[in-house]
Amino acid sequence: MTTRLTPIDAQTFWLAAKIPNDTFLLFGFVGGPADVARAVDGLQARARGCPELSVRVDDGGSWGYPRWVHRDVDRSQFVVHDLEERTWTACLAAVGALVDDQLDATDTAWRLHVFADVDALPGVDGPGTVAVLQISHALGGGGRTSAHAALMFGRAEVDLPTIHPPSGGPISLPLAGLRAARAHRELTADVDGGAVPAQAELRPLLRTNDRPSGPRSLRTVVRRRAELADATVTVAALSAVSAALAARLGALGDDASTLGAEVPMTKPPPRLGYNHFGNVGVGLYPDLPARDRLARIADDLAARRLRAGHRAMRAADLAFAATPARLLRWGMGAFDADVRPAAVTGNTVVSSVNCGAADFSFGGAPVALVTAFAGLSPMMGLTHVVGGVGDHVTIGVHAAESALGGPGGVDEYMALLEAALSAT
Repeated sequence: MTTRLTPIDAQTFWLAAKIPNDTFLLFGFVGGPADVARAVDGLQARARGCPELSVRVDDGGSWGYPRWVHRDVDRSQFVVHDLEERTWTACLAAVGALVDDQLDATDTAWRLHVFADVDALPGVDGPGTVAVLQISHALGGGGRTSAHAALMFGRAEVDLPTIHPPSGGPISLPLAGLRAARAHRELTADVDGGAVPAQAELRPLLRTNDRPSGPRSLRTVVRRRAELADATVTVAALSAVSAALAARLGALGDDASTLGAEVPMTKPPPRLGYNHFGNVGVGLYPDLPARDRLARIADDLAARRLRAGHRAMRAADLAFAATPARLLRWGMGAFDADVRPAAVTGNTVVSSVNCGAADFSFGGAPVALVTAFAGLSPMMGLTHVVGGVGDHVTIGVHAAESALGGPGGVDEYMALLEAALSAT
């Protein structure tokens, strides 16, 4: 793996001090091992064989970028929790409490939390096992770090895209800046000529964009792939979120006609860092019939991909990658998370994590479901992560009470989301 954190990964690392951004990937397994401690020993041994799990961040200098340094995988990174109430609901509440205990990546970049003998896991008959990988976002988003988890749980091999940090460093910044400016002029001309979509419109603020307050909840809803609408999993989930969230906000007296989502989208290769994605705005079109809504959402995603593929985006990334470390460090230190813009990319977040085949287990207990929980921020009180493994799709919801109308609001929203997924 790279020794120096790339600028985008360093920015993510520094941002964690202002807006906590650890990723929480949740895996549910059918049953569990007879000997949990022995199963954890196996996980620990496999984690040692993954270079990206054998690191921590060294941020000792003020001039250069932080560096990845070796850290032995040890037992302190595996925590077996003893729930007083061994239910799925209590387990999610315990995971929610973990969100407040963010990692110090200079000590450890990840930790695995294990909950054994949990009753009522969705789609699991009898007790199951839950494992939650808490991992620093500097190592990438859920789409990449879920591959590390699958390796730890016994997947035979994983094809992790190689990182290709640009050479040159700050000395290349003037030339990279000139190239980015020229490419941006080409982008403007291509937009004017209709060859490339314009930037997505910003959305008016809704209550989901208020600073989160009140209790925070983690919830899930599980479906088989065949039960979803005839569209990609992401599009089907976005359509269901549209219907459910518009109904909930409408019941609270809000105008949700302009509802939109912020969707993390992987950038074209080659990768410049572990974090290789951009957040794009997608309309949710709650006033349209379901079939038309699915088509419009799919069109919006296609337009964002087309724009992301323009060479101006790559040129801008290369210019950013030449930013001197001290300048970027100063910028992140000056960043004020309390500044509130007049409009936003989206009124909620919907991201996707595809774990592929259900070909891994916890001590022989086969995987049944995968999801993740994206963090909240001063401008976002409701997030969704669509997780897939085998033929099961799980939507993980992280919500502040304030975002959905006070006590009972999360329950109301989840009932609407369940109904919307069943109706698609």
